[in-house]
Amino acid sequence: MADWTVHAARLADELTEAGKLWSAPWQAAIRAVPRHELVPVHYQRERGTDRWISIDTAGDLELVYSNTALFVLPDGLSSSSMPALMTRMLEVLDIHDGHKVLEIGAGTGYNAALLSHRLGDRQVFAVDLEPTLIDVARERLAKIGYHPTLVATDGVNGLPDHAPYDRIIATCAVPAVPWSWVEQTRVGGLILADVTPAQQAGNLVLLRRTRDGAEGRFESTYGCFMAMRGVGETYGSSRPGPTRDRGRARSRDSTLDATRPWEHPVLWFLAHFQLPAGISFGLCGQDTSRPPTTTFLSAADGSWCEIDAPLPDGTSRVWEAGPHHLWRTIEDAHATWLTRGRPGWGRFGLTVRPAQQWVWLDSPDSDTRWALA
Repeated sequence: MADWTVHAARLADELTEAGKLWSAPWQAAIRAVPRHELVPVHYQRERGTDRWISIDTAGDLELVYSNTALFVLPDGLSSSSMPALMTRMLEVLDIHDGHKVLEIGAGTGYNAALLSHRLGDRQVFAVDLEPTLIDVARERLAKIGYHPTLVATDGVNGLPDHAPYDRIIATCAVPAVPWSWVEQTRVGGLILADVTPAQQAGNLVLLRRTRDGAEGRFESTYGCFMAMRGVGETYGSSRPGPTRDRGRARSRDSTLDATRPWEHPVLWFLAHFQLPAGISFGLCGQDTSRPPTTTFLSAADGSWCEIDAPLPDGTSRVWEAGPHHLWRTIEDAHATWLTRGRPGWGRFGLTVRPAQQWVWLDSPDSDTRWALA
């Protein structure tokens, strides 16, 4: 087998050049941790089919030590995250010698290995919902010389037995920050999590623990993870949306130039403070010989809309039905975004208190805020 350390060193150099890795301790960790040992098999969809095939990572080191997410279960249901996202998060957390770190979402154990290399086993704790996943990660980590504390438990509860922590990093998305994470962080400590109240509607936020809660700003660069599962929950279990019948819908024209709103992250985030629960979305079309060009949104309460591709004059035909005007909500969110000066992620922040959480624009004391939970 080719020398994996050559590939690991090249990955560290590439991440450094890309600005995703900049401190010597983390550069050393990327060079030292054998990712292929923690992900001995990964899965890829066979070209031209829906079939997933397994690949031995030891024979594909160039891919394993590239800035690529690796699917570790067929059907793409679990993955080892892109190294650039992981190193960027570790750098942002400003971790120092002696810090005690809790990871929510142990996964393959790669992040725990990086943390253990940087801090030592005794300072690293990681949880995951699946006992089998924890057992496998523990075994593979031990094989390469790392022995962090891994516990199978619901991540929403954190890990109180070993609290308090200097840093908490969540490699899964949550609709709001669990108060247990705040309680288990030292005053002055940091929490980095993907706060996503609805599908693709959120971003990483870095919070500092205060005496009465936590507060901080969203990261200016987008980053996301799969949603955190609770006990008894599974991925990919969605209820069918309402039947969309244009003959029974309200029809009008729209001039909004965002017919795929989920591709506009801040707009999509703002819209979900007003949209009903259970939003699904995608593209559809009557002509199966061509790629679909009509956008649809639907909600759990039976609301739906369809938006045709824009005409040459910039207008799109919209059909809406149900108790909520979904596209009107998107238009209103866009108007709010324009009125506030087209803010990017870096202008938004989050305040967490025991009884409530809210997103704010520019300053925690701003009058422009939205209730998160």
